[in-house]
Amino acid sequence: MIFTALPAFGVQADAQARLEAFIQGTKGLKAQFTQTVFDKAGRKTQESTGNLFFSRPGKFRWVYQKPYSQLIVGDGKKLWIYDEDLDQVTVRKLDQALGDSPAALLAGDNDISKLFNLKDAPAKDGLEWLEATPKSKEGSFEMVRMGFKNNDLQAMELKDNFGQTTLLRFSSLERNPALGASLFRFTPPKGADILGDR
Repeated sequence: MIFTALPAFGVQADAQARLEAFIQGTKGLKAQFTQTVFDKAGRKTQESTGNLFFSRPGKFRWVYQKPYSQLIVGDGKKLWIYDEDLDQVTVRKLDQALGDSPAALLAGDNDISKLFNLKDAPAKDGLEWLEATPKSKEGSFEMVRMGFKNNDLQAMELKDNFGQTTLLRFSSLERNPALGASLFRFTPPKGADILGDR
């Protein structure tokens, strides 16, 4: 990789510039994703696939299709998590739920440096990586890495406080597509158990 030969500040400026370009140029996004979870020892414990949509600020929809059906919707004010198998809905205030989570990187407002410390990470798998560590110690993630190719986000790697690593790979990315407002609304299904702050 040509970037590994560059001084660290060159990569950092470049990776941070790509993140800035991505944020400034992406008010909405539609993509498919594959999510793989690894335990502390690096063993794969789970793999799931689905679709995601977001519209800045604070509106997003993650649809997990396989192996389990789950829906996560941020409507700008509340975060809704619907587990179809359990017929259960969890609802929380969006600002408290997002905080310094990885979703805040994608769907939050544009001022990422308010919540995260940003630095370069070595190029890997043909991507330029940026590392974001939350400034607050309250969150459930200790580090998020974002992999870019050109100015497109291709992957996110999340390390949580329990030593698990979650790798998200994105495909079929569409920047700023027309997304209907109904995508970011959620009405609990009749008869579902509802937990949390309605």
